[in-house]
Amino acid sequence: MKNRIEIEEEIKRKAVKGKLSCSAARKIAEEIGVTYKIVGNAADRLKIKITDCQLGCF
Repeated sequence: MKNRIEIEEEIKRKAVKGKLSCSAARKIAEEIGVTYKIVGNAADRLKIKITDCQLGCF
């Protein structure tokens, strides 16, 4: 499992104009091996909005 900084860096790489799609957030969580909640919390800390959420995970 990656640490908080590595997770945040991955989110920043995938975000576009301060937004990250739900599917991209789920993919990050699955690739890194962390829960959706951890990715959601990291996005919140970075002020990155998760959009197009189909499952209500974030």
